[in-house]
Amino acid sequence: MPSPFPGMNPYLEQDDAWHDFHEKIIPAISERLVPQVRPKYIVKIDENIYVHELPPEPPRYLGRPDVFVAESGAEVETVRSGVALLPAPYEVQLPAIDLERLSFIEIRDRMSRQLVTAVEVLSPTNKQPGSGRDLYLAKRQYLQQGGVHLVEIDLVRAGKRMPMQPQRACDYSVLVSRAEAWPRAGFWAIGLRERLPVIPVPLKSQDGDAQLDLQEVLDHVYDVSGYEDYIYAGSPDPPLAPDDRAWAESLVPRRQV
Repeated sequence: MPSPFPGMNPYLEQDDAWHDFHEKIIPAISERLVPQVRPKYIVKIDENIYVHELPPEPPRYLGRPDVFVAESGAEVETVRSGVALLPAPYEVQLPAIDLERLSFIEIRDRMSRQLVTAVEVLSPTNKQPGSGRDLYLAKRQYLQQGGVHLVEIDLVRAGKRMPMQPQRACDYSVLVSRAEAWPRAGFWAIGLRERLPVIPVPLKSQDGDAQLDLQEVLDHVYDVSGYEDYIYAGSPDPPLAPDDRAWAESLVPRRQV
């Protein structure tokens, strides 16, 4: 069944669900754009890679390594040439890092492969102070100054909003920046209890816009992912205001034993 919420489902913002939801909504968006833009355009999924340096405490699992590193014994080894391998005089510790991969969509001209439109679904990394936000803002400016349309979908309440003037009060938002109108852009301010909008996805001016029904996409991803089975065991993050929390809890389906 589709999400019980009329718009964005705030339970999907939990750490336990968000990354999975983000990585599933991107191909779902792509699937809806392809039939509207082909054969003149191609729709491709690519990745932004963010490197996070982790604090020494508490320890954190970094994922399965891609290469095997063997333990070295304390004894001095000898290479085939007969030259002894001497131990290093000091031992240092390198910072632990975590790689976060976030997908986005490119719409390119089929013949020239020129990038026409980028579609980004923001993640907490893009909205929290630090290198992830700085890198995204640099990419955002590069695209806009480079004559590329940008569709920016923000379904995360946490963190700092993207820079723009004036700021509009909202829980979620969509920005559509058309290359020919930059630095002006269209903006959809979306409340927690509002349906997600149908938005334009601009192409070259002679071709008009594609359309994307964000609510239909969210409901589809929710349905095929089985989120109902586990996300309601947690709570929306960040927490909702008391009246919104009561409203949200009234919509949550009863858990099945």
